[in-house]
Amino acid sequence: MRTTLPLARHRLAALLLLAAAAGGCSIFGDKVETTVYAPDPRIAIDPAWPTVRWQLVIDHPEAARVVDSLRIAVRPTPAELQVYKGASWAKTPTEQLEDTVLRGLEDSRKIAAVAREGSGLVANYRLVTDVRRYEADYAGGGVPRATIEVNAKLLHAPNQELVASRTFLQAVPAAGTALPQVAQAFDQALGAIGHDIAGWTLTSGDAYEHTPHATR
Repeated sequence: MRTTLPLARHRLAALLLLAAAAGGCSIFGDKVETTVYAPDPRIAIDPAWPTVRWQLVIDHPEAARVVDSLRIAVRPTPAELQVYKGASWAKTPTEQLEDTVLRGLEDSRKIAAVAREGSGLVANYRLVTDVRRYEADYAGGGVPRATIEVNAKLLHAPNQELVASRTFLQAVPAAGTALPQVAQAFDQALGAIGHDIAGWTLTSGDAYEHTPHATR
């Protein structure tokens, strides 16, 4: 004799199987894994950068909370900001920028000393930065651009005088829409903007040193 499930139980089993098929995952609650991306660019040292005798402290960059997130931001339309699902940064955008600029200046051997804020280094200059954008921007196209925008200010530490100020922008097209391709574009954009900020810092500080203002 064949046994059958009561009608209510039969319907419940069917619904559970349907939900599992629609969700593409186990009905027992398998978690979606997150891929962590860690841009690690190396700055190409420009031989034209001046060699300086002064010391520099790099303040931790500022950024709005929506910008300085471990979630990878994407702008599908000019008025819409979203995040990629199942992906995150290993470090926040401000940490990535600080690491890149610091390592670039250290590796350049063009400066007497450079350190992070709070290191105890008695610095002649301070580099203050504000990360305004750190997002994959489609900008009306079919492929996103890794877009990084940073405002930088160089201060003469003894008198807190503003030495120079400039806004830097890099927008590197990804090779495609896949996340690994987008992450690779960010690696290139971060390296390029780190290069620009490091060179600008050395050049601006060196120019200030050769003016009467530096002796105040």
